[in-house]
Amino acid sequence: MTHIRVKLLVGSLILIGAVVYLAVAGVKKGWVYYLPVHEYLASEDYRGTRVRLAGDVLAENLDTQPGMLLARFAMSDDQTDKVLAVAYHGPIPDMFKPGAQVVIEGREDADGVFQADVLMTKCASKYEEKPAEHAGATEDGVPAIRGVDDAGYGFSSVGDAASPPSPLHQKEKNR
Repeated sequence: MTHIRVKLLVGSLILIGAVVYLAVAGVKKGWVYYLPVHEYLASEDYRGTRVRLAGDVLAENLDTQPGMLLARFAMSDDQTDKVLAVAYHGPIPDMFKPGAQVVIEGREDADGVFQADVLMTKCASKYEEKPAEHAGATEDGVPAIRGVDDAGYGFSSVGDAASPPSPLHQKEKNR
C-alpha cells in the first residue's frame, strides 16, 4: 500500500468514527423516558433526570397565566392517589384544562416541583375515526351536501360561504 492510501484510510476511519460518536451521543442526549405519573412517583430512580410523563390535569391548584407563559398545576393518573406538582414555562396549549390528558417533559427541582419545559395535550376523541354511518355528516347528524351550482359557485347545505368558481369549473361550463 502506498503512503497516500494509508493516509486516506486513516483519515476515513477517523471521520467515520467521529460521525458514529456524534450520532450515538445525540441519540443518548435526546432519549427521554416516557412514564405514567404513578411509576414516576413510585421510584426515586428518575429524580433529577430529564423524563417525559403522562397524566391528567387536576382541577385543584390550577393556575394559568398565558400572558406570562406560565402554568402551575397538579397532575396524577388513574392508578394512584398521589399528586405531582408541576410548573410549566412556555406557550399554553388551547386544549389545556382540568381533566385533560397531558404529556410533560422536564425534571424535578430540589423543592419537589416538576419543572416542565414541554407541555403537550392529548385529545384522543378529536382524532378518532368517525363511524362509517356518520361520515360526512354535521355534528347534529344531518348529511353535509356540497357541490357547484349552475353559475359555477360552490355551495354547502351546512352554511359554507359561496366560493368563486375554480378555473376547472369555468372550462366545463363554457363547453
